[in-house]
Amino acid sequence: MLKLNAGLSRKVGEPDYGSRGASVNLELEVESNLVNDSDGLMDRIRRLFTLARQAVDEELGRAGPSSAPRSGGNGNGQRPVTTSQLGAIRAIAERLGVDPERVTRDVVGTGLDALTLRQASQLIDELKRRAGEPAGRSNGDRR
Repeated sequence: MLKLNAGLSRKVGEPDYGSRGASVNLELEVESNLVNDSDGLMDRIRRLFTLARQAVDEELGRAGPSSAPRSGGNGNGQRPVTTSQLGAIRAIAERLGVDPERVTRDVVGTGLDALTLRQASQLIDELKRRAGEPAGRSNGDRR
């Protein structure tokens, strides 16, 4: 057996110069023959990191002590991207073999953590179009 370890930590700013963070470390045992299958091994590693990202995003999505928005707010009164939207963006981007942060910057002009709910919905529709899936309302989309 082969052990894969993935860890992720993230901190978000809070009002009055505060912050809160979340981190997760995951370990997965996989078949040792994956050493000879680089595509299969990389797929398992990507999946492990996707799970780590989703866990941290979910944890940071919960209201903190100051009840600040998950993404730190975007300063324009628009609702921030939801955890389920982030998960959908990452999952579709992974299926397409593209970096979710890069495609977000290319399509919307901002990073994942700064997306509004509406921008995330539009990005999900675009990614679905690229994947040949029908676009439409996604989980967490309340247009």
